[in-house]
Amino acid sequence: MRTLSQYVRRTPVMRVSVDGRPLVFKLEHLQLTGSFKIRGAVNKLLSLNVPKNVSEVVTASGGNHGIAVAQAAQLLGAHATVFVPVTAPETKTSRIEALGAKLIRHGSTYAEAAMAAHDFGPTYIEAYNDPKVIEGQSTVTREIVEDAPEVDSIVIAVGGGGLVAGAALASGGRHIIAVEPENCRAMHNALQAGVPVDSTVNSVAADALGATRAGELALEILRQHDVSSVLVSDEELLAARDRLWEEFRIAVEPAGAVAFAAFLKGDVPGELPCVVLCGANSEWVPR
Repeated sequence: MRTLSQYVRRTPVMRVSVDGRPLVFKLEHLQLTGSFKIRGAVNKLLSLNVPKNVSEVVTASGGNHGIAVAQAAQLLGAHATVFVPVTAPETKTSRIEALGAKLIRHGSTYAEAAMAAHDFGPTYIEAYNDPKVIEGQSTVTREIVEDAPEVDSIVIAVGGGGLVAGAALASGGRHIIAVEPENCRAMHNALQAGVPVDSTVNSVAADALGATRAGELALEILRQHDVSSVLVSDEELLAARDRLWEEFRIAVEPAGAVAFAAFLKGDVPGELPCVVLCGANSEWVPR
């Protein structure tokens, strides 16, 4: 029987001190495909029993999920078609094509690309609003709990909510902090409204966190687990990205630094927090 652990990396944790405060990094940016997304994509495709029962899949993505679905399809012997908005960065779209997926550029937003992908035909792979995807993403936190059980809070960057929902389910009661850019805040708005609502997206991290609506399933999980919501500015997340490189020689994309930005801002409780560095697919070259 094929299992998720056969196809994804168990990424390490790193214990550090920042401004005199102990902190644990979960180095998920070292994951296969450069982000946590491969966990959910592989788990979903395994549940579909590809390629025996399903040989073709389709998805929409701002980049990282598309790379993950393309990689998962290649690993498991299926074919993927990935819709991306025309604003998707070349760094990510070129990797999707290099993995053998068919790339279709459509619309100016993730929502427009997703609408076209849903109409395309083959089995659609959700980016975050799917129990099997969330189950796959939960393995990030399961590894944290096993490798650093003394951690008492876990800080997660949020787009549609798959990773943070998985964290809430796997945290063993630890405090979960959901962090979003100020102008890319679909989950924050949903938590305030009690339901997913349409949200505008305008952030340097939008290609990874640019969901215009939070996932209904993810939102319900967060509400059940009393997850805190924190916002950071683009300036704060870029400063956090730069500091990760300057102090630790860790290179992440803007979305990968969002959780660390909340820690630097002083919005993270706990005696020993864990900050998840969720992705490293960026055109930015550290100096």
